[in-house]
Amino acid sequence: MSTSSAELETGAADEAHERLLTGWGRTAPSRAEVVEPRTADDVAEALAGAGPRGALARGLGRSYGDAAQNAGGRVLAMSLLAAVREIDEEAGEATVDAGVSIEQLVQLLVPMGFFVPVTPGTWHVTVGGAIAADVHGKNHHRDGSFCDHVVWFELLTPAGERVRLARGDELFDATAGGMGLTGIVLSARLRLLRVESAYMTVDRERAGDLDDAMARMSARDDEYRYSVAWIDCLARGRSLGRSVLIRGDHAGADLAPAGRGNGALAVPGGTKLAAPPWTPPGLLRRSTVRIFNEAYYRSAPVSEIGRIEHMRPFFWPLDSVRNWNRIYGPSGFLQYQLVVPFGREDALRESLERLSGSGCPSFLAVLKRFGAQQGLLSFPVEGWTLALDVPAAVPGLGPLLDGLDELVAEAGGRVYLAKDSRLRPDLLEAMYPRLPEWRAIVERADPRGVMRSDLSRRLGLR
Repeated sequence: MSTSSAELETGAADEAHERLLTGWGRTAPSRAEVVEPRTADDVAEALAGAGPRGALARGLGRSYGDAAQNAGGRVLAMSLLAAVREIDEEAGEATVDAGVSIEQLVQLLVPMGFFVPVTPGTWHVTVGGAIAADVHGKNHHRDGSFCDHVVWFELLTPAGERVRLARGDELFDATAGGMGLTGIVLSARLRLLRVESAYMTVDRERAGDLDDAMARMSARDDEYRYSVAWIDCLARGRSLGRSVLIRGDHAGADLAPAGRGNGALAVPGGTKLAAPPWTPPGLLRRSTVRIFNEAYYRSAPVSEIGRIEHMRPFFWPLDSVRNWNRIYGPSGFLQYQLVVPFGREDALRESLERLSGSGCPSFLAVLKRFGAQQGLLSFPVEGWTLALDVPAAVPGLGPLLDGLDELVAEAGGRVYLAKDSRLRPDLLEAMYPRLPEWRAIVERADPRGVMRSDLSRRLGLR
């Protein structure tokens, strides 16, 4: 059985207008000419009219750094190209426009008994953006990245040609994680995950240090579809890397508190709270974050099995707070995410020692295990990934992260380009050894260099 949604009204794209754009971290703003296309034809027209500074697609602006900015050039804001074209319930697949968000999909699909197979930590991400960053979630060790569940996508090339690409096509593999620099995704066919409820069955346990956390995750992660560990980046000494492990899977309808039927599959939208428009200076300093981390760790159960909770707080806890990025103050924040391969746990441990020794205040830090990965510039490698939020105004942050970059690169790891805002370009090729292969494909697809971004200029990607 297939069902189709009503499409958005068609019509000409809005007039181009200048806007100051920034990433979710609110650092390094730049001004660009913004166009909001409503149809694929609008996208083609806007791309063809780009000037010498080129063009770039932008979703909902949740890249933390400058990946979705194009200073002095054109930016195509894609969130109005947001029709769900088809849901094939028998095949468990959906065809959607690139501007459709994870939130839209969840609200539509879960009541029908389906879920997106991979979601990042926010549902305010478009399908096009999820492909461009090849986003991952808590289940990479089992299910891989977003593009591993894309049957095909339609790409508007820089030359204006519309092509349908599947895994194995070189332009598919270059676009997956290619940060929007191969063309503009117009639509995609996605495989879905069948679920019985909007609830999760969740196990929690405390780990006393990093070695304990990694041993527990290595031993039992394969038993869970989703696994993540909150980690205390300020803990030192014998408590270095102490963690709260949070692992789970989708709950059956018989376990859902709302019972069977529509109640068990309901996913409320909206936000419950709004962050204040200003934050007192020094709110997120070392002493206050240490108190939060201590309280969070102590309040977590030593061991809890089978807790039933709704999927919203499990997957997207911060989305309940509107504009939560404001709590970091006017200077904004960085999210720094690294991965090191299995066998280089020493580099992960050294990273934590440097972070805790510096007193870098991060109350949001997570540790996960990655599985095998495809894609030329996709971030994951088989190994351990650590992500943390840090106020941009922390003294000495630049040299600290530069040193971590060098440590990670030497270990055969990398940082996540979708979150980066300050990586040195000389480390890029060491972190992404397939970069020359990616560049060759992009050069064939875009010899005139139409696709541009602040990220690509800063790092010399092209």
